[in-house]
Parts: sequence; structure tokens; C-alpha cells
Amino acid sequence: MQELLRVLDPGTEDWGLARLIDPSRLPAHVAIIMDGNGRWAKRRFLPRVAGHKAGVDSVRSVMETAARLRVEVLTLYAFSSENWKRPKSEIDTLFRLLRFFLRQELATMMEQNIQLNAIGRIEDLPEQARDELHRVIGLTSRNNGLKVNLALNYSGRSDIIDGVNRLIEEARAQGQLGSLEISEEMLQGAVSTSGLPDPDLLIRTSGEMRISNFLLWQIAYAEMYVTETYWPDFRCADLLRAILDFQKRERRFGGLSALERVQAEDQVAEAVPVR
Repeated sequence: MQELLRVLDPGTEDWGLARLIDPSRLPAHVAIIMDGNGRWAKRRFLPRVAGHKAGVDSVRSVMETAARLRVEVLTLYAFSSENWKRPKSEIDTLFRLLRFFLRQELATMMEQNIQLNAIGRIEDLPEQARDELHRVIGLTSRNNGLKVNLALNYSGRSDIIDGVNRLIEEARAQGQLGSLEISEEMLQGAVSTSGLPDPDLLIRTSGEMRISNFLLWQIAYAEMYVTETYWPDFRCADLLRAILDFQKRERRFGGLSALERVQAEDQVAEAVPVR
């Protein structure tokens, strides 16, 4: 927390929000559906690609803020499997921006000890983007600070299917396919985020109330935060507001709070006659 406060100007909104954060109750894993680039551009009578370009600054701001907060994992929904349906010119621009971002931010990732990873069917990405992605992933692989996952050519359904197929292939290789019974623990270890904590906080920008096929297995108990802010306008203060909202919530994971358990026991005791 002190690392973040040191780079913020005292008296600013960012600084004031940061001082309210409880560092002992940070979400370990924050996942973000970065939405609204096109509508941001439309409101300004600009082409859609202008929104994507502006969104790069938001990625930079959120990544650096999360690193300074000592969040463990940040997963960004950058390109879904369904995004291939967009015009080729827009897709080409998106992958040029990805390469630009990777080259521009490598020094910051190294300085802030950020480890970059990617989830999704990366093998289907354009060759130059894929090569640059693998290069930066390799160069940051020894960093042990914030883990940033870029979800590229990603689909939550495909993630589950790929995990199941991976388990089937392993069982076949070991001659155990006939007795294979997939458990939750096995699938947890086979999906793309294996070894990482599930998201505690899922943020969606632009006000849309949809999951959009993102981390379907992993967000079973994530707290959701939806903001009307379009992604290109999302900055440090917006992330801090989302975390403050998260810290106000009582996470039960299907159970009861301590007070509710006592009340429930009292109600049961009153309802059951004593003999």
C-alpha cells in the first residue's frame, strides 16, 4: 500500500481512495472484462480502433496499480474467441496494439517484477503477435510479483472442454481411460488458470450485465462489480473503488456468517420442543 501511496499526489482522489484500502483484505485475484472501447469512440465520433488505442492506457494504469497494491493475480479479457467475427481491419489493429503494448511495457514489467502469462488458444493468434507474446512471457518468467494473465482467443467453455480433453489424454497415455472419473479437483488442475487462486473480484466495465463466456469455471464464487465507466476511462481510482466495494462485502461461499449461524441455531432450538 505504501508503494502505491508514494506515487500518488496527496490530496488527489486516487490518494484519498488508496488510504481507505485495507491491505489485509485485498482480493488475491482480480479479473476484468474490459468492455466499452467501441462505445467510447462512438461518443466521440471516432473510429472504433481509437477506443482500442485509448484502452491500452487503461491496461497500463490498472496493471501498475495492481502491482503496487501487491495483488497476486490480474486477469484481463483482451480478446475472446467470438471476437474473430469482427472486421479483419479491426482484428489486425487489435493485434498490432498487443505487440505495441508488449514492447512498450516490458521495461515496466521488469522494473515492477510483473510476470506475464497468457490463457486461451494462443496457437491460433497471428504469428507476429504470438511470437512477441512468447518473447515477453519468457523474459518475465522469473519475476515473482504480480501475475498478469492476458486472456487471448479465450472462451470459458473452450477452457473447460480443453481441460477435460487434457485429462482424457493423460488417462489414455497411462492406460486408465476406462476407469477415468473426473472430479472438481482434477478439472481445477486442468483448466488454464491451474495453480492460481480463483478470482475473488470480477469487474466489468461499460455497465453491461453479462459474463461473456469469461472464466466460467473459475468465477463460481467471485464477487461481481459492474461500473458504467467505459474501459478507456478506467484508471487507478476506478480500480480502487471496485476494491473498496469488495471489502464491504461478506463472503460466505454458500454458508452463513458467524452471526447468522448463531441466529439459525437459536431458531432451530426454539422450533424444536424440549422433551
